Amino acid sequence: MQHAAMGDWEVHSVTLSAERRAVTLGRTEAIFPWWSFTKTVLAIAALRLAEERILKLDAPFLGRPYTLRQLLQHRAGVPNYGAFPAYHAAVARGEPAWQRERLLAAVGADTLDFAPGTGWAYSNVGYLFVREAIEAATSSSLDAALRGLVFAPLGLTSPTVATRPQDLAGVHWPALRGYDPGWVYHGLVVGTVGDAAAILAALMTPGRLLARETLTEMLDAHQIGGAIAGRPWTLHGYGLGLMIGTIKGAGRAIGHSGGGPHCVNAVYHFPDLPEPVTIAAFTDGNDEGRAEWAAARLAAQ
Repeated sequence: MQHAAMGDWEVHSVTLSAERRAVTLGRTEAIFPWWSFTKTVLAIAALRLAEERILKLDAPFLGRPYTLRQLLQHRAGVPNYGAFPAYHAAVARGEPAWQRERLLAAVGADTLDFAPGTGWAYSNVGYLFVREAIEAATSSSLDAALRGLVFAPLGLTSPTVATRPQDLAGVHWPALRGYDPGWVYHGLVVGTVGDAAAILAALMTPGRLLARETLTEMLDAHQIGGAIAGRPWTLHGYGLGLMIGTIKGAGRAIGHSGGGPHCVNAVYHFPDLPEPVTIAAFTDGNDEGRAEWAAARLAAQ
């Protein structure tokens, strides 16, 4: 193991080969917040429940005009809180997370941004509804549900769902200690870099987490656009809980980026390389592109 730095970036990463050989950089035994890679974990859990016919992908979701599939793909039209100034101001002040009802009222969650299926817009609130569907279907907490549906089947012990500030007391980034994970309404998984990579690598192997047919549906991406300024994408789209596109120098990239206060991450599978790899890269800062560039450079090596 060695410490990795890319410019001024502190990078912690695991690269997994198809034979599950691991190349590690940085503190891969440490605990990191997974931020929006949690969405991929939620999507896996929801799809496993759909395979068991406990959840339905295409039925009206709790009588609303959208479906679980549309929530998973950010095509339901549910508003987001990501660009809501009062939300960010409250987080910056170190306030406790708002109650669910206050959040939903503040963003106007019952007033859709577009008719379901007619557009695309990233929505953390939509994934709050996915979380609640998983909890209701399993009659358990999100932590217990994800443990049973995703973590335990792979023999992973580090990932947990952080629900209280004290749950972040042991994370790698000191500046994050004391943050209220309740601000991440869909749930915040924390765990090692290697376990994040292991989940995505297992997902990309049909039959390990999802049946081949289900994985094909998960990978059916809604195309969003081309290059993104400051980030390595040349094309980008979104499947069911997966960011899917092409990255300069690495070909197709399938996974998810994430970011929150003080740190960002990128967890991606690169199937077009001469030897396909799955890479989880975690770094400091607030720009998800920083972690994506780190993953792309590691893939190119």
